[in-house]
Amino acid sequence: MIKDKKRSIPMLNTASLPDLIFTVLFFFLIVTHLRQDQMRVKYETPEGTKLEKLTRRSSASYIYVGKPVDNLGKVKSGEMVIQLNDKISTVDDIASFVRHERENASAEDLNRMVFDIKADRNVKMGTITDIKQILRKHNALKIRYSAQEKDND
Repeated sequence: MIKDKKRSIPMLNTASLPDLIFTVLFFFLIVTHLRQDQMRVKYETPEGTKLEKLTRRSSASYIYVGKPVDNLGKVKSGEMVIQLNDKISTVDDIASFVRHERENASAEDLNRMVFDIKADRNVKMGTITDIKQILRKHNALKIRYSAQEKDND
């Protein structure tokens, strides 16, 4: 009689698994852009037509205008406020913000530097005009406005 030998299934070689995991982790660390600013302002972007999606964001400085948010994420009632980087500021602080952003930018980013205003749809136009006037006075002439695409229903 011929005796059947029990064949065992070979074990899966997992020696290269840590290398693969670290490669994928490194890829995601390089590709993702982490937000550096903590949002202290809540804003609803206005709707518009003929919008452009911009690809390069590395040389953009953001100015947020909206309702203040407390530490728990609840919106406080009251006036609209301005957030520059990570702190609540006033219109008078924009000049020093522009100087600081220019000092910290690289030489090649200075030519492409853009100030992106992300404002709530209910912000008074006087506030936006004040921001624009200060940016213009300090030769920050490239300004973008953030909006979302309007539904054509």
